[in-house]
Amino acid sequence: MLRIWIKTLKDGKIVKQAVYEYDGKMDYAEFHRHVYEACRLIDEPSPVIVKPHIFNYAKYNHVKFLPDDFVESVSFDKMILENVAR
Repeated sequence: MLRIWIKTLKDGKIVKQAVYEYDGKMDYAEFHRHVYEACRLIDEPSPVIVKPHIFNYAKYNHVKFLPDDFVESVSFDKMILENVAR
């Protein structure tokens, strides 16, 4: 089971947060789909995902997105996705 804690921060404080759950195994080829679904939970646009984002999540169990990683303008300073183990 995959669980991702997604949160947006503004001035160091959590503005929005949710936990995305997926019953299957983590497939990094589908990482963009999991990020998209997690972003839908908090009603935020999904970022542009490049290989370093996937590598950071795979190696460190978290990834940080900055406003420059989004095509649309966003109202937060950063978005963090963390792997939540049971």
